[in-house]
Amino acid sequence: MDSIFDLTLAEARDLLVKRDLSAVELTRTYLSAVEALNPRINAYITVTAEAALEQAKAAEAALAKGEAKPLTGIPLAIKDLFCTTGIRTTAASKILGNFVPPYESTVTANLLRDGAVFLGKANLDEFAMGSSNATSAFGGVENPWKRQNSDAALVPGGSSGGSAAAVAARMALGATATDTGGSIRQPAAFCGIAGIKPTYGRVSRFGTVAFASSLDQAGPVARTVEDCAILLGSMSGFDPKDSTSADMPVPDFAAACKRGVKGLRIGIPKEYRLPGMPAEIEALWQQGIAWLKEAGAETVDISLPHTQYALPTYYIVAPAEASSNLARYDGVRFGLREDGVDLKDLYERTRRAGFGEEVRRRIMIGTYVLSAGYYDAYYLKAQKIRTLIKRDFDEAWGKVDAILTPATPSAAFGRDEKRDDPVAMYLNDVFTVTANLAGIPGLSVPAGLDAQGLPLGLQVLGKSFDEETVFAVGRAIEQAAKFTATPALKAAA
Repeated sequence: MDSIFDLTLAEARDLLVKRDLSAVELTRTYLSAVEALNPRINAYITVTAEAALEQAKAAEAALAKGEAKPLTGIPLAIKDLFCTTGIRTTAASKILGNFVPPYESTVTANLLRDGAVFLGKANLDEFAMGSSNATSAFGGVENPWKRQNSDAALVPGGSSGGSAAAVAARMALGATATDTGGSIRQPAAFCGIAGIKPTYGRVSRFGTVAFASSLDQAGPVARTVEDCAILLGSMSGFDPKDSTSADMPVPDFAAACKRGVKGLRIGIPKEYRLPGMPAEIEALWQQGIAWLKEAGAETVDISLPHTQYALPTYYIVAPAEASSNLARYDGVRFGLREDGVDLKDLYERTRRAGFGEEVRRRIMIGTYVLSAGYYDAYYLKAQKIRTLIKRDFDEAWGKVDAILTPATPSAAFGRDEKRDDPVAMYLNDVFTVTANLAGIPGLSVPAGLDAQGLPLGLQVLGKSFDEETVFAVGRAIEQAAKFTATPALKAAA
């Protein structure tokens, strides 16, 4: 080991349990990395150094007594969409002001229960709406990766760009994230790390600021597939406070990583071969197919015919639900409040001042598609197509055990390259939104570099509540890819 930053989460955990590494030392080291790199990368909105050191001291005491839990002493970043007791939660928006929740989200409560250390709250696109982490009221996040011979700022992907950038730059061993249309998998791919969106209902949404309630799902990002499996094991579980939470046992996801793929059938959907798709994306996909065949899997050509309608369907359903969820931010009960001549004026001034441009755009789209004259033509039709998209997957599972696709249509792009074209920005979700519409798990695995030295990912999709097979396939790709490249901006001992 050259540096403490070379440790994966699993390796650090083993050293902590053996008492070969101090939890306090580990936390101090990561806090020093945050102090050094965050002014440029802007991955954290709020850093909780004092609280983190207290948690590390408690972890040290537990380890000394031989009372280690699954994440005792592991320093994590928490996406600033999860409510944390006594710590400001912003959703990267002005409208929440200095909101300090009096309660803990179930995800963060589960991680604390298992001994994790929270370094701070990670930056994101405002209310998780974006594919670039450029819409945050606290400034955009810079991808720690650079194009060859260029220092131009690249986006880390969104909306969980702060979480992904923090992990890639070695400012956290892992991080929580959320995925409504690809917001875990796209940033993971752009930042050269792993990230999984679990099955809808696998992880509680209680205490997570809502974007689109039928699509939102929390999951982890980390450097390896195994690290993601360890984190998901702690994040998951039935929660009576979330009516959509599934009352199902949590498998040993980490053990599933060791299963291998011999005998598995892997679906290759023809609809994911898009017109104009870069040759290097197609080449990486073909390489992934070859790797899985070499590992003993069989590949099967399949069709998901309604995939072509997924993106427009998503961009009707998600804004519609967002317009409903964000109606609660009115300047009366909490957060920002602007003065108005009457109540209606107060509402309008507060929402105009508090919401950024992209959030306002999606609220207006959502309000439009839910309006009396257009509900049937847009929202109702989108819900019908969503059912057909899910049916495509249900039929595919009769033939295959998992599906392999590209994770994104390109590598990370420049910070200013698509900012003025929202449609071009939305197209970044073309490979990921189907999993949210169908409610199935999806994992992004770093698998190669493009011609400019930027990371590219492959995506594994699986049956509902079969994250174990997804992890097994993802681990096989990871082992074959041997992805060891690191970003230009990263912590070093």
